Amino acid sequence: MVAESPSSNMSDVVAGRYRLGEVIGRGGMSSVYSARDGNLGRDVALKLFAPQAPDVGELKRQEAEIKMLATLNHPSLVTLFDAGTDTRIPTEPRPFLTMELADGQDLRTRIRHSPVPLDELAVIGAGVADALSYVHSLGIIHRDIKPANILLAQTRPGEPLRAKLTDFGIARITDATRLTATGAMVGTAAYLSPEQAMGSPLTPATDVYSLGLVLLECIKQAVEYPGSAVESAVARLHRPPEIPSDLPAEWADLIRSMTAIEPLERPASADIETALRHALVSPESAPGSLAPAPTRVLPSMPFRAPSISSAPPAPPTDPIPTQAATPAPKAPEAPSRARTSSARPSRVRRRLWPAAALILLAAAGGSVALTAGLPSESTADVVPYPTVTGALGDHLQELQKKVEP
Repeated sequence: MVAESPSSNMSDVVAGRYRLGEVIGRGGMSSVYSARDGNLGRDVALKLFAPQAPDVGELKRQEAEIKMLATLNHPSLVTLFDAGTDTRIPTEPRPFLTMELADGQDLRTRIRHSPVPLDELAVIGAGVADALSYVHSLGIIHRDIKPANILLAQTRPGEPLRAKLTDFGIARITDATRLTATGAMVGTAAYLSPEQAMGSPLTPATDVYSLGLVLLECIKQAVEYPGSAVESAVARLHRPPEIPSDLPAEWADLIRSMTAIEPLERPASADIETALRHALVSPESAPGSLAPAPTRVLPSMPFRAPSISSAPPAPPTDPIPTQAATPAPKAPEAPSRARTSSARPSRVRRRLWPAAALILLAAAGGSVALTAGLPSESTADVVPYPTVTGALGDHLQELQKKVEP
């Protein structure tokens, strides 16, 4: 625990603008206060580090966190507002950070209340995995994923709680110079990855392992590897996590893969987010892989216009007649009709479509005998009709007479 400065009560205003409130969290290297920003008139969280020590490594660690947090911007990460040095005690300068004040409890307090339902856990886990995917893409490893570092904030009334990852105090840049002593164990013992426990090189898979233990603790409402740092570290190297038998197989498989001993066997944080987002739309809140739906391509179907079965007429050889047509015979012979059809002008042939409609009407009324010809004599002013036998043919003949000039 961080010891408060004996003269810290002389003034509760840091850097001339942040008025300190109650302590809302303490850790091995810092204390977090609620504070009021007098310049902007808003509530913030102020993280006040321990007084400066002569340890150069500790000073570099604090400076690294300030620089790193200033570059991060993600809805599932606590936003950094300001950074500076508290000089209220000139001989004990203390770095500080001001961050957004998340209105809500942390996941540790939530677990103490009751086990977390799977649908709620899917929301929390997806948010943390999304934040880890973002920081991992920047080459940053958090190294201290635990329930106390996951805040549950409500952005708007009536909306689900949003998980926000905080406390990058012991985070490191991948492949950068290590800020701790060689072989030192950094992190919270109950959530260390096997490679952290053994002092091996770390990768983003370290955060994935710790998140797997956090998800399991939310379900069991108990720490998987309790005890001292040595006991906890040795336990995870000798046995895998005990997953409840009544847990859905999809959840069990996901947690089992996240807590694999070998880092290369663990899924990436982006894949974990995808699996947990899938659980949000599953009736039983079961995670799984989202496969894109294949695009269905329908076969090409060329359009075919309706056609009338008739022999194609030969090109006209006679000029268009100018004299008035005589009434068509009632039932002319088939050979005569065929010869007349071959010599009919092209302008008359274009008027077959109205006749086609009448043919369809005749087919619906009964069986009729259709021929491919028209009356032997016609004019452009009279619409010819095909010869139809029976009662319908008589009506058509009467209609023909009525429309003649």
